[in-house]
Amino acid sequence: MRTSPTAPRDDIAPGSLRAWAVAIRPKTLWIAAVPVGVATSLAWMHGAPIVPWVAALAFAASILMQVITNLQNDVGYTARGLETGKRVGLPRATAHGWLTPAEVRRAIAAGVAGAVAIGAPLTLHAGPVVPVVGAASVLAALAYMGGPRPIAYTPFGELTVFAFFGVVAVVGTYYLYAGVGGPSVWLAAAAIGSHAAAVLAVNNHRDAEHDRRTGRHTFAACWGKDASAKLYAASLWAPFALAMAASGLERAPWLLLPLALLPMARRLQADFANVPPGPAFNLLLFRTVKLELGFGGLLAAGALLQRAVGA
Repeated sequence: MRTSPTAPRDDIAPGSLRAWAVAIRPKTLWIAAVPVGVATSLAWMHGAPIVPWVAALAFAASILMQVITNLQNDVGYTARGLETGKRVGLPRATAHGWLTPAEVRRAIAAGVAGAVAIGAPLTLHAGPVVPVVGAASVLAALAYMGGPRPIAYTPFGELTVFAFFGVVAVVGTYYLYAGVGGPSVWLAAAAIGSHAAAVLAVNNHRDAEHDRRTGRHTFAACWGKDASAKLYAASLWAPFALAMAASGLERAPWLLLPLALLPMARRLQADFANVPPGPAFNLLLFRTVKLELGFGGLLAAGALLQRAVGA
């Protein structure tokens, strides 16, 4: 039997790289990288020139937003006393004493400063839309588990992830290369955002009972696990319909490549319904991340092939 990712990690030294890895959660950074890759590939498919330094900064900015979000989630969760012995989710570095809240908050401040530094040349390149998008993204990252009423305490967590790690990330990156995107770009953005929301849906479904006891009103905590399962299913399957719609609009059959992952999505939905409550959902969460990575990778590859073969 595979071990759970939440197995005790008593050997982690405070302040070590492993401690920072717990807070940053490198395996989730694909959620930030995928939309940039998809947008870059679509822009190239549409004939836009891809400037290497712009692409590099776009990837760096998106990943930095995910890092800031994860760090804020770690320290904010601990500060509110939500880390109880009954929680089965991934460990928090600050809750276990591997990092101090002050260390994590300094890292968040450094991340915000880094975002400003990255945004400056992108603003010169693409105009004032860039700082507006950047500021909104930073505020959303900080507000997810920060402020007087964090987004994570509301039923709108999945919607926020859909918006910022799907629509904003894809459409915003595309804008850097080619300006405002057409319908197919928005469909691709919605597809990527939907799978990103599915990842959070697994997390919140797993923690529904704990969240209800600790005052977090997530979608799963508010509406129950049946509704949460339906949200996961919708988030899982919608991207395939959106990919077909984009393919039809573009008359680009290569954009149908992600449909090869339909069996993977079917297995995920079946396992979501059948795995026992608790740590098993952590593995399901990372499998959902892999689905988003595979879907985005195939969509990006389809866009590249569509232009390369000229079909």
